[in-house]
Amino acid sequence: MLEKKDITLEKVVLVGIITQDQDEEQSKEYLDELEFLTYTAGGDVVKRFTQKMTMPNPKTFIGTGKMEEVMHYVKEHDVGTVIFDDELSPAQERNISKILNCKILDRTNLILDIFAQRAQTSYARTQVELAQCEYLLPRLKGMWTHLERQKGGIGMRGPGETEIETDRRIVRDKIALLKAKIKTIDKQMSVQRGNRGKMVRVALVGYTNVGKSTLMNVISKSEVFAENKLFATLDTTVRKVVIGNLPFLVSDTVGFIRKLPTQLVESFKSTLDEVREADLLLHVVDISHSNFEEHIESVNQILDEIDSKDKPTIMVFNKIDAYEPEPYDSDDLIEERTTSNYSIEEWKKTWMSRIGDNALFISALNKENMDEFRKRVYQEVREIHVTRFPYNHFLYPDVEDIS
Repeated sequence: MLEKKDITLEKVVLVGIITQDQDEEQSKEYLDELEFLTYTAGGDVVKRFTQKMTMPNPKTFIGTGKMEEVMHYVKEHDVGTVIFDDELSPAQERNISKILNCKILDRTNLILDIFAQRAQTSYARTQVELAQCEYLLPRLKGMWTHLERQKGGIGMRGPGETEIETDRRIVRDKIALLKAKIKTIDKQMSVQRGNRGKMVRVALVGYTNVGKSTLMNVISKSEVFAENKLFATLDTTVRKVVIGNLPFLVSDTVGFIRKLPTQLVESFKSTLDEVREADLLLHVVDISHSNFEEHIESVNQILDEIDSKDKPTIMVFNKIDAYEPEPYDSDDLIEERTTSNYSIEEWKKTWMSRIGDNALFISALNKENMDEFRKRVYQEVREIHVTRFPYNHFLYPDVEDIS
């Protein structure tokens, strides 16, 4: 008989700042996301601290008064981990660690830790380890001071565990070794991509946790791992899909996130080759999220970084079943109606109307509007296919003729 194990979540405190670039509402939104990231990593957020500042304190990120407040709370409630919403400099991390005397993480370190948990294949593990080593290198000085406090858990996986890893020369050598390993695997993967022939390639892109893997499972009738957590998918999955009698390839890629660590974008650029080499992008958006427009912007920014912004793209607004506009009282003369009060029909008349046919509204979970989705994708893939093979158009019927 299997023993039952109680998984104890680490007590975590979150710290964020409100600046001119990041107002109170945005700060709350970022901390909500940080809390979800913490939960995904295995932490339980017990308290949040925010402070209004013109710019972060170069020594301790937040002011001395607020730091004392955090210190007292950490001591009183026996909190083991404090996570900051922005990336900390090595000096800030060391100073804060001395004051709070507990585990200090920033958003970057937390995301790297989630990636370390989620990496299943050798390739994903190598990419995560490379990003961790590059993040660790400038922070080695601080690592020596708190090695005795490392007990595992959030932020302590991968190349931060052993004392030998903290030697700068060894870490640099390891980075060179990991880059060489990734180069070798890249060659293998480019051969695999080459072996797929001239089939049309479609890539699912989008913010993390918008339902890309669920949509992949619906259209390819496969069982790709999908979960309501951030970064459930790290490894690119490619499946053959047939609509009507037209075959094409669909790839499910890693999700994007705001403030994505540069180390991760760099080390995962090879994984994003699937996006770069795709003929068509399906940009999946969680329309039920209150800040989905900002998510679209973040994804477009990363697509721009990997030179894929100008590819043919269909916007797929997912989770329409979960979308609920905020209630609005028309009799209230003070209350102003905003986009948060819009129904989906009203959203369609906004900037979305400019996208035209390239905006689809579906629910992958409940399979709503999937026929319309299949027809539109078929139409686009057929057009790409016929352009590539001009004399093959008679093999595939017009979109109206497919069931």
